[in-house]
Amino acid sequence: MSSAVCVACRHEIDAAARLCPYCGADPRTGEKVDTQAVMQEVFQPRKISATEGLLEYARQRQGLVIAVAILLGFLILGGLHQFISRRNQTAVSDAEAVPLTDVADLNNQVEETTKPLPMPEMQLQYDGHPETMRNLVVEPGAVPPPQEVIDQLNAREAARRARAAAAAERAKMAQQPPAAEPATETNPQPTAQPPNQ
Repeated sequence: MSSAVCVACRHEIDAAARLCPYCGADPRTGEKVDTQAVMQEVFQPRKISATEGLLEYARQRQGLVIAVAILLGFLILGGLHQFISRRNQTAVSDAEAVPLTDVADLNNQVEETTKPLPMPEMQLQYDGHPETMRNLVVEPGAVPPPQEVIDQLNAREAARRARAAAAAERAKMAQQPPAAEPATETNPQPTAQPPNQ
């Protein structure tokens, strides 16, 4: 970088400089220069279109743009609601009623309420104890369990019933008051005699 000396203020500056950064004069001639004209010549402003200007404005004021957009959305929704409400009031009340027979031919329809659907046939097998009422659905092609399994299930059920009966008997015994034992005089207590005077 080569250096030069400004003629006007005698400061050392860059030789490629067109203006002196200290006094603003032309460093070769020393005369004052219009800095705005030089800036316009060096830094030519770019032409901004209307949409770019609008986008730059929106970018600088985002909060205001968002608030205006929300307000505009509410206004559009309110106007749409008013339009639909007024249209429905006039369209529904002014129209003639249409009989249902004009819309659909009900004479050829099959009445669904007169014929209830049949229940599917289920084969139920009861295990023989009406107090438990376990019913098993017998499926077609089902294989019955072996007799050993049936005997084990019956033994478990009998043991459960025996435990329940024993518990009921204990509860019954706990509720009854104990019977009074008859008094027997095996060892009578001597009664105290008043002393003679």
